[in-house]
Amino acid sequence: MTHLVTAIRYLTIVPVPGRGHEAAPGPAAVWFPVVGLGIGGVLVGVDYVATALFAPLLAALVTVTAWKLLTGGLHLDGLADCLDGLTGRDPAHRLAIMRDSRIGAFGAIGLVLCVLLEVGAVSGIDARARVHALLLAPVAGRAVAPLVARVFPAPGGGHGAGFRASVSAPVAAVALAIAAVVAAVTLRGWGVLALALATALALVVGAFMTRRLGGVTGDVHGATVELAELTVLLTVAAAYPAR
Repeated sequence: MTHLVTAIRYLTIVPVPGRGHEAAPGPAAVWFPVVGLGIGGVLVGVDYVATALFAPLLAALVTVTAWKLLTGGLHLDGLADCLDGLTGRDPAHRLAIMRDSRIGAFGAIGLVLCVLLEVGAVSGIDARARVHALLLAPVAGRAVAPLVARVFPAPGGGHGAGFRASVSAPVAAVALAIAAVVAAVTLRGWGVLALALATALALVVGAFMTRRLGGVTGDVHGATVELAELTVLLTVAAAYPAR
C-alpha cells in the first residue's frame, strides 16, 4: 500500500494522508495504470455532469480542464519543456533549456495545440464510447512511462535517472499488462489498437529524445504520458465519431 500511496502522490494532487512521496517511484510504477484508472473514473463523472449541463464542446473543455487540474499539469509541463529544449544547440544546452522554469514559444504553442486536440477529440467521440476512452487514456499514458524508463538510458542525475534506476523490467511489464486488460475490456480490439499506437509513439518519442539529449529525462516521461493519452483519444475519436 505504500507504493500505491506513492503512485497517487506522484501522479495526482490528491491529498493522501501519511507519508510515502519520499519513496523511490520505480516500485510504485506497477500502480501507475491503477491510479490512471482512478483518474479516468473521476473524468467519467465530471463528463457525465458536464454533458448534462453544457453543449458538447464546452462539456469536453470542462472535462479536460478537470483532467489537467487533477494531475497538476505535471505532464503538460514536461511536454512544454521538451518542445522548448529542441531549440538547443547540443544535448547540454537542450537540457539547460529544459531545466529553465520559463516557457518558450515552442512550449506555449505545443501546450495550446495539445489541449485543443484533446478537447476536440473528447467532444468528437460518441457518447457511449467516450466513457471507455476517458477510462483508457489515463491508464495507457501511465503504463508507458515505466516501459520507456526501462528501454532508454537517462542522462546524468535528476528525476529520469532516479526513476530508471528504481523501476524494474517486471514492474514495467505488469503495468503494461494491466493497461492491456483495461484496453480489451473497455474498447476490445479498438482499445488494444489504441494502446499499441500509444506505446509505439512513446517509444518513438523516447528514441528521438535520447538522440537529442543522450537519454530520457523526467520531462520526457511527462511528454510521453501526455502524447500517449492524446493518441488514445484520437484513435477512439476516429473509431467512434460523435453522431
